Amino acid sequence: MIRRRAIAAGAILAGTVLLSSCGLSGTGDGGQTGDGGQPKAGGEVTGKVTLQTWNLKSQFSDYIEGVIAAFEKKYPGTSVTWLDQPGDGYEEKLLTQASAGELPDVTNTTPVFSYQLAKEGLLVDLDSVDDSLKATYVPGSLAGFQFNGQKGTYGYPWYLTTELNYWNTDTMAAGDLDAKHPPTTLDELVTQARTLKEKSGGKSFLMSNKPYVGTFTAAGIPVINEAGTEFVFNSDEAVALLDTYREAFKEGLLPKDVLNDDFLGNTQLFTKGSVGWTTAGGNFIGTALESNPSLKGKITSSPYIGTPPLAVQGVSIPKSSKNLPTAKALAQFLTNAANQEAFAKLVPGIFPSATASQANAAFGEGDGTPEGDARVIAFKALTQAKVPEPVQLTGAMSTYVNQQIAAAMTGEITSKEALDSAVAKCNQLLAQ
Repeated sequence: MIRRRAIAAGAILAGTVLLSSCGLSGTGDGGQTGDGGQPKAGGEVTGKVTLQTWNLKSQFSDYIEGVIAAFEKKYPGTSVTWLDQPGDGYEEKLLTQASAGELPDVTNTTPVFSYQLAKEGLLVDLDSVDDSLKATYVPGSLAGFQFNGQKGTYGYPWYLTTELNYWNTDTMAAGDLDAKHPPTTLDELVTQARTLKEKSGGKSFLMSNKPYVGTFTAAGIPVINEAGTEFVFNSDEAVALLDTYREAFKEGLLPKDVLNDDFLGNTQLFTKGSVGWTTAGGNFIGTALESNPSLKGKITSSPYIGTPPLAVQGVSIPKSSKNLPTAKALAQFLTNAANQEAFAKLVPGIFPSATASQANAAFGEGDGTPEGDARVIAFKALTQAKVPEPVQLTGAMSTYVNQQIAAAMTGEITSKEALDSAVAKCNQLLAQ
């Protein structure tokens, strides 16, 4: 699920201490700087640079090597060295490279990774060296590398994923519900979940998820202030949303174990045929059918309820780069529309972040199959999707928030008490 964070809380906190204690703020040992300590990006595109990716070599060597070859052909005199790091321990690797002043010229990052590095002044603010960003990438992907309380953009968006709704048509039919016209709001979802429970004698569930911080974002409820200094998801609107889930749980519209640590999750339950609704990525149907072929012909999709969540990979440029003009050119080339579209065709679950790709019929037109329809819905959602959780939210914060939400849903405390306590704890940890 998109809600899973790309980096553990311990690594975030350890990284902050490590970067600060090593004095790695400012421009590093790069070249001349412009206003605000930003390196100058002007100059000839030539010479050597290093590209670092995250766990791509085993499956996508031909693609990355092809992009590099095409770049070197376009810019004679350039030479790109490709480093690919394993999936496990990537955040620790970045921190080690940062502490040694050895971040590669173009480094694969996520919003969480780039936030930690940018906060210490280690990354180039791309707004200061590239005035084409807004015209080149969909807004939500850029926003993923723009942080509350910190001016600038600290990553070129690369490939994206988002989520949409999936419905089990048999389960819907059992409740006399129309899968062709599924719920489009939370209130409608709860109403139809109630109808299904009544029609099935309490044996079938539509809903099987509990809210998390990203649920507030999806509903358009602010989670953190504009300065990035204070969490604010204890508003009246947030309390009302949690009350809706609280009442639904009390009515028995969700499985009793939805709050347990060992709960399978709504995606797994949907795949098993146990519930009628889930959210997942654009290639979910194929994955679900591999696990449960009996679902064939029984899955339909619809747009996400509220603001779709966005997961984004990107590439950042460290201030320590000794060849900023070529690093910038490589980052732009890697993330241009043509190269992103080629990558997305290799990986069905991802989409390009380039605005030009929105006009590509290969992504925006379905093939008449449920799988094709789902991918079109996901693709069209990219222009509205946004990263659901602020980068300031650590794993420790999420754990505490989830505990308070669970306590509210079971009736131990009120929704207001739960969110007040959660916000207070998050702000205490944020201040540290």
